[in-house]
Amino acid sequence: MTIRSERDRHVVTLTIDREKKLNALDYPTIDALLAELDRIDADDTVRAVILTGAGGRAFSAGADIPSLAASIAGGPERALREFVRRGHTLTRRIEEFPKPVIVAVNGLAFGGGCEITEAAPLAVAAEHATFAKPEISLGFPPPFGGSQRLPRHVGRKRGLEMILTGDPVPAARAAEIGLVNSVVPADELLDTARDLAERIIRHAPTAVAACLRAVTRGINLPIDEGLAVEAAAFAATVPTDGVRDGIRRFLDRSSSGGSSSSGAES
Repeated sequence: MTIRSERDRHVVTLTIDREKKLNALDYPTIDALLAELDRIDADDTVRAVILTGAGGRAFSAGADIPSLAASIAGGPERALREFVRRGHTLTRRIEEFPKPVIVAVNGLAFGGGCEITEAAPLAVAAEHATFAKPEISLGFPPPFGGSQRLPRHVGRKRGLEMILTGDPVPAARAAEIGLVNSVVPADELLDTARDLAERIIRHAPTAVAACLRAVTRGINLPIDEGLAVEAAAFAATVPTDGVRDGIRRFLDRSSSGGSSSSGAES
């Protein structure tokens, strides 16, 4: 099995387990990861996902080149069907997942590993982690969404520098340009990711899902269309227990002498 799944209460940690191959993404691994995400999506008791790699050298070194080579040898249609569409399906699934996915980058995040990091809503990195877009050295552009997401996240010029040079970027620089949320010592990586997950899942699942949906769907839209997405996400939460319970708790605190400022909750 190339994906290990471990559960700690409401948080599931998925580990890409191809350590000898630097956790490269061959087709069975991508398919197994998609299957795990489907399973987690259907389980309402799971509230957050941490995604990491086995060992200390790599989160994922990217695509499994022998698999890719066989697809490319079959021509453009086969390469698109077996490789690109599979990669797009994975990164889009992570990007649109209704529960927070936190990538814990424990080493190299090259190619597809970097593209998974870009797709995930949140990411933390070990101090020794490095990020790179080496696809250009193989003669093609990033195929799992990296040519689109990276410039949107870090800016066109910074994104193009990584894409056109293929040069690795250290973890500190990745945090500086917004590719990851934070950088921590390697032995604190998973604890940091779990702490972040716990700070999120203390809130109502309907609220978390609505926030994820509003940001993911609205971020690349013109502001008026984005505001419409936000309004729809808000409206969907109005009849939920999360809103009723949250407002009741706030009013209870206010009546007992707690903060009465709405900003305390927003």
